[in-house]
Amino acid sequence: MQTPHYRHEIKHQITQGQRMILESRLRALMKNDPHARADGTYYIRSLYFDNANDLALKEKVYGAAHREKFRIRYYNGDLSFIRLEKKSKINQLTDKQSAVITKKQCEALLAGDVDFLRTDSQPLMNELYAKMKLHGFHPKTVVDYERLTFIHPMGDTRVTLDYHIRTGIRSTDFLNPALSTLAADAVEEAPFCILEVKYDAFLPDCIRDALQLDGIRPTAFSKYEICRRFG
Repeated sequence: MQTPHYRHEIKHQITQGQRMILESRLRALMKNDPHARADGTYYIRSLYFDNANDLALKEKVYGAAHREKFRIRYYNGDLSFIRLEKKSKINQLTDKQSAVITKKQCEALLAGDVDFLRTDSQPLMNELYAKMKLHGFHPKTVVDYERLTFIHPMGDTRVTLDYHIRTGIRSTDFLNPALSTLAADAVEEAPFCILEVKYDAFLPDCIRDALQLDGIRPTAFSKYEICRRFG
């Protein structure tokens, strides 16, 4: 298994107006992720796993101090690079482990043919197989969103702004670019954005100061959780 590398992670739910203010401030202090598109953004599609009792969802809703979730993910519609990820959380510290999964393997997984996970050389694939067999984990819902990413070398700081969050409701048609989705903030008074701040030992003061906005507080918001409100 990969050696865990736990980082601080703090989330805030903000308005689209606040997003534009932060974007302007952060562009003056940080760089865009070099792997992003020219404007610094990614389009991200994830497929989350859970079981019939919604174990992962309930751990999130009830605020379990130690929890984990599995998902597969690709960026900007590129099906040539898909990753299986496990995100573990202990209070405000998070660790993410990943493994490469091919489109053909995804197709098998979505069809219920999961034996390849057991024999794969990547331990994370074996772990997902065990969770599927022992706890009944299976693909649960698609989550789409846009992400604007800023990075800074001090503290290995990464600030992301996630918006246009959409849910596939109960669909797991992960590989279908034409999948019909619904805006996750459709039942909110106004569109929202999720600010995520990730860093190692410390958050640079200049970035901490730039992130100060009236009325925002840390939240336990989860894109998976809010997308599950629809089914």
